[in-house]
Amino acid sequence: MASSVANLNRSNDTYLSANVFDLFSLKESVVVITGGARGIGLALGFAIAEAGGVPVMIDANGQPHEHFYILQKMCPKLKLFVSDVTDYEKLEKTFGEIVSEFGRIDGCITAAGVCPDQPFLERSPASVKRCFDINIAGTFFAAQLAARQMDKQAKQPSSSPSSSKGSIVMIASMAAHRASKGQFTSDYCASKGAVNSLAKALSVELAEKAIRVNTISPGYIMTDMTLAISDTRPGLAKVFVDDPPMKRMGDRTDLKGAAVYLLSDASAYMTGGELLITGGLHAGLYEEVA
Repeated sequence: MASSVANLNRSNDTYLSANVFDLFSLKESVVVITGGARGIGLALGFAIAEAGGVPVMIDANGQPHEHFYILQKMCPKLKLFVSDVTDYEKLEKTFGEIVSEFGRIDGCITAAGVCPDQPFLERSPASVKRCFDINIAGTFFAAQLAARQMDKQAKQPSSSPSSSKGSIVMIASMAAHRASKGQFTSDYCASKGAVNSLAKALSVELAEKAIRVNTISPGYIMTDMTLAISDTRPGLAKVFVDDPPMKRMGDRTDLKGAAVYLLSDASAYMTGGELLITGGLHAGLYEEVA
């Protein structure tokens, strides 16, 4: 029979010794990033290295962005594993190689994804399946393989009241909450809604294993891809800048602190959460009325 007496730890003065810089530190933490060769994944690799961690990239593209080599100079332990998040057996082998080389996995960011832009009535089954395979199944597989390894590990020493065996951060999107003006991204929106739902389910299931799961949902973020879109579709560039209440497009820098927070002990009591970083667009539009 379960006890009716609460197991209450009455020590409530840990804040006196828990230094905030230590809480945000990722010193020696090994963090796997899918889609890490470019885009948001690469930028978050810089954040991890700057916080003292070791980013380990997984990407289907064996030719990373030129900025990858800047990160490599900053963090000589950085490594890129060429793999496919939709191929479970191949991805499982990749995670095994990572554990063999680095010994553990403390964090995982699932940033691999695609964003097709085509009217709903024109979407082909093959293209929709590819979007779901990468964005949903790829996220599921990477999170599962990371969590299996985390579950085998001992908790890391921590200055917070509780530490975890690992933290999983899934890159979702504002598109999980609202359609994007001027774009036709039905299956992308559906896939990111699935990522948010998956994170909530896993946060509950894995809590007893001391594994935390949260999401970051960016709005319009400036990357090589969105800049290329802006060049070919100037009307969308205006949406990217004018629609957010803050009247600017987000920069990948705006996501770095959020990732470090969710991976570190600074967020030791946060799981099942979502950080919406949209310039306020998820909350609504602001337009002056004459």
